[in-house]
Amino acid sequence: MADPVSIFSPSAQSLGPLAKVRAQAEELEGVFLNTLMSEMFSSIEARGDFGGGFAEETWRSMQSEQFSASMAQAGGIGLADHPGAGLLPRQEAQGGS
Repeated sequence: MADPVSIFSPSAQSLGPLAKVRAQAEELEGVFLNTLMSEMFSSIEARGDFGGGFAEETWRSMQSEQFSASMAQAGGIGLADHPGAGLLPRQEAQGGS
């Protein structure tokens, strides 16, 4: 099954080298933010309408993924800026795209 976020993003082949590196760096930041957000949600006790259980765990997981991807695309915490600055010159030096 395809990642829901990548379904709506342009394919890697249609992006230039800089945009491709930026997209990969944002994806990495999204994974990092998802880890943080998942830990945050795991500390919240289930009460009220949802009441816990498998369905709530699944819903929270999806919610965490979407929040994280949105945060990374909106600028996140600046983590995507650092790998991109170092990866592009290395990639160009190797002659790859």
